[in-house]
Amino acid sequence: MSLRAGVGFLCDRVLLWLRRSLLSALWYPPLSLQVLLDTNFLNMSVVNKLDIARGMLDCLAASVTVYVSECVMAELQKLGPKFRIALRLARDKTFVQLPCTHKGTYADDCIVDRVTASRIYIVATCDRDLRRRLRKVPGVPIMYISGHKYTVERLPDAAFLAPR
Repeated sequence: MSLRAGVGFLCDRVLLWLRRSLLSALWYPPLSLQVLLDTNFLNMSVVNKLDIARGMLDCLAASVTVYVSECVMAELQKLGPKFRIALRLARDKTFVQLPCTHKGTYADDCIVDRVTASRIYIVATCDRDLRRRLRKVPGVPIMYISGHKYTVERLPDAAFLAPR
């Protein structure tokens, strides 16, 4: 066996290893991000005539699981007939309803408490006070409406995910 044949054998082994590793790296389970909606975000989506699922898919470039807490539902019911379209949208079967165990129906406190307990959500809100409170919690991305489309701040690699 000459040196050239040994190098060729080694190159073939490296190429085979690269093919296998690249194929396994290309297959991954689908990424599903978890987005927690606020009352104001639902209402502003209705006002701006934005489809929530399609807008989030365009903004985040990943599949999205949308969550609505019971406090948000109760707040929409309290606001009356002016917000009935947003309430009907929140009751959609594609949105996952999150039960609340605390007393009261103030959705902002519920969202902040839930996010500080586990930072797995992207919080979708247009409320400036809530956004200010959420910025104090490290590592929580915030989604809001800007220019009739969804925008995310504080998401890793947000420049690559969010359309400008």
